[in-house]
Amino acid sequence: MTKKLLLFLLVALVVGVGITSESQAQRWKRQRYEASFILGATNFLGELGGANQIGTNYFKDLEIAMTRYVIGVGLRYKLTEFTALRSQLLYARLRGEDRLTQEPFRQNRNLMFRSPVIELDVQLEFSWMRESIGSRYKVRRVKGRGKKGSEVYFYGFVGIGGMWFNPRGYMNGKWYSLRPLHTEGQGLVDSRPTYSPVQLVIPYGLGVRYNLNKQMSIGMEYGIRKTFTDYIDDVSTTYFDKRLLRDNFGDASADLSDPSLGAPIQYQEDTYHSAPDGIVGCQTCPNQQRGDPTDLDSYMFLNFSVNYRLKSSRKGLPKF
Repeated sequence: MTKKLLLFLLVALVVGVGITSESQAQRWKRQRYEASFILGATNFLGELGGANQIGTNYFKDLEIAMTRYVIGVGLRYKLTEFTALRSQLLYARLRGEDRLTQEPFRQNRNLMFRSPVIELDVQLEFSWMRESIGSRYKVRRVKGRGKKGSEVYFYGFVGIGGMWFNPRGYMNGKWYSLRPLHTEGQGLVDSRPTYSPVQLVIPYGLGVRYNLNKQMSIGMEYGIRKTFTDYIDDVSTTYFDKRLLRDNFGDASADLSDPSLGAPIQYQEDTYHSAPDGIVGCQTCPNQQRGDPTDLDSYMFLNFSVNYRLKSSRKGLPKF
């Protein structure tokens, strides 16, 4: 009788541990959804402004003074314990000014812009770590069952989305939308079509979050936005004939296309600054370089977030 009782207790213990382990393993499925509130900083990487050198890429051409804000909201859905799908709606401000760089050609060009950006994207988040979902029981000084994974959680992300932008230039105390002014002659010649303010964007980067409890976490992430346009700052190719701009689009178009300081610039052969026939001081003549169409614009975010896990209903939908 005693042996049968011991055998029964042993089997019950094994089955019970198995059920408990399975229950704990599936707990993350009951907290698959997460809402996020985002606040951060953004910086533009394009033709305007930049470091005190000929334009280059990413951090080498970063102008800290042009950092602006980004705000947004997001919704995250865990696919597995190591992957998640999320969507974000972000609003940001971008800005660039040539006057802040000591590189002589860009400083003399003297262009500036600011633009709002609205971005909607979908991202795949992935990690090699299990994310902690907190203790099961809220008992002071007692660690509840079911706590697993790391409270500090590192991850990477990549996605796809769309962005809308509207570059504006400043002149005589007023801001002008630059796209309708066709400052590089867009629409006047077939080789320069008018650019669209809606563009594809590829977000990618790294992040870290710290789980405060089973419902809330805080996070920080750095991300680059690769775009497929060179006109976020309204600058891409070469200067256009100001007389034609004035005749077709008005004085603002001509003046904002070339607000240069008029400094005498010595051109050198075999550089992208070279002028035809050895011309000296003609940096802004028609067909001279205004931007670099081979190097598309991008921007980056450093975002901080407060994240709140939502319980799932019986149908698997989030409960707000």
